[in-house]
Parts: sequence; C-alpha cells; structure tokens
Amino acid sequence: MSSNGTKKKYSVSAMCGVLELSRSTYYYEAKEQTSDDDVTNAILDIFDKNRKAYGTRKIKVELKKRGLTVSRRRIGRIMKEQGLVSSYTVAQYKPQKTSCNESDQANELNQEFLQEKEKKVVVSDLTYVKVKNKWHYICVFVDLFNREIIGFSTGPNKDAKLVARAFASIKGNLRDIQLFHTDRGNECKKKLIDETLTIFEIGRSLSMKGCPYDNAVAEATFKIIKTEFANQTTFASLAQLTLEFGDYVNWFNKLRIHGTLGYVSPLEFKKLSLKKVV
Repeated sequence: MSSNGTKKKYSVSAMCGVLELSRSTYYYEAKEQTSDDDVTNAILDIFDKNRKAYGTRKIKVELKKRGLTVSRRRIGRIMKEQGLVSSYTVAQYKPQKTSCNESDQANELNQEFLQEKEKKVVVSDLTYVKVKNKWHYICVFVDLFNREIIGFSTGPNKDAKLVARAFASIKGNLRDIQLFHTDRGNECKKKLIDETLTIFEIGRSLSMKGCPYDNAVAEATFKIIKTEFANQTTFASLAQLTLEFGDYVNWFNKLRIHGTLGYVSPLEFKKLSLKKVV
C-alpha cells in the first residue's frame, strides 16, 4: 500500500503510537523530504559563494529562495558532516582603547538608527588590520538607510587624511548627506574634516563619551568586517588589502543578506524601497 493510502487508512496519532514517535517528530520528518545530496550540494554552494560566513539561519533563508524548505537542525547536521565552520565561530575582535575627542559637539543622531531616506545619515568608524606585520587601517562610511557601505579608504595611518579619502570615495553629491556621525576618535577632530563638512554643508554628530552604543551600527559593521574579512586573510601589502576589501564591499552591498533588512542585501533593500515609492 502506498504511503498516501496508509495516511488515509490510519490516523497520524495511531501510526505514531505504534512506532513510538511523537507527532512533532512525524511532522518534522514528513517536511524534510528533499534528499540529503540535493540539500548538501545547495548548502556547499551557498556557503562557498558567501565567503564561508553564513550560519544555519542565513543558509536556511538562501535555501528557501531556491525552493528548498529545510530546518536549521538539518542544515547544522549537514554542515557538521561536511566540515563547514562559519567564520563567526572564531573569537571576536576587541577594540583597543584610544584617546578621546573632548569636543563639546552634541549627539545629534541620538541613536535614531532607522532612517527612511537614502544618504540622509551616514555613520563612520575605523579599525585596524595587520599588513605584513604592521598595523594598517580601514575607514568605512555606512548609510543608515540600508546599511550599505557607501565609501571606504585604507592606509598605514589612522588620521584625518584616511577619513577624507573615504569621503572622496563616495559616489554622488556629498550635499545629499545631512548628518555625519562618528565616535570621539581624534582623527575626526582635525581641520581637514571640519572643512569637508563645512564645504558640503554636512551636519555633525558625536557619540556621548563612554557610550559605544551611540555608534552601534558602525560598531556592528566593523564586527562583521573583522569576522568575515580581516580575520580570514593574511595581507602582504596595502595594495592587496585595498583590492580585496573593495571586492568584499562589493559582495557586502550586492549579495550579503542582513537580518535587520529582512534578509535581503543593502542594494536589494534599496531597490525594493524604490518600488514601494513608485
């Protein structure tokens, strides 16, 4: 008799009673019908194409896009069998303490991290990366509208020039930016930065002293960058760092899905938002 015939003749409760299975186990097994080979191949492909950064939650989302409904428990089992270890299992980066910008500039952003207009508020931070046994630095600008990295720079020095080059890398009119928010690092206190903000009529905002959450989005972005990018590669030169980080930013903006954006990429989020307006 076919399995469908069995289901019609006997209730699920009766079958589970005979097999000494809970009903939840039955329904779980019934849903997981796709062969392990098909699911494994899909998981391997997703994991490899996404810089070995995705865990079970994001892989489940990507599998669903491919028409495969698979539980996180099953994904985790297959990942373990295949030796797939997300980069998020490594020890997390702990920032160094730096001197503080004592400016009396207020926190104009006030933790309003959800913005409905593109480029209205841009947040920034810097982090360090080892290049040939010497510290080099990355400065990143993030648009709060869609968490897109809209500008970045790399260099051997943590200074105002690094921040200015990140400004220069932004495409489009800098006057679209209404507010620029950072923590109180001294590199953003220099005259060069003040002149840039003045020329392009960009408002200024600084985190409260001793409150890292005031710049939480930038902090979270750098945690991602350290985990998915910086900790995964040994850089032999500044040129290599710049080239490979540019490639990472391209993936980050176009393909990397973000939980805060409803599991779509920053550029896909922007595209969907424009459709809603139209």
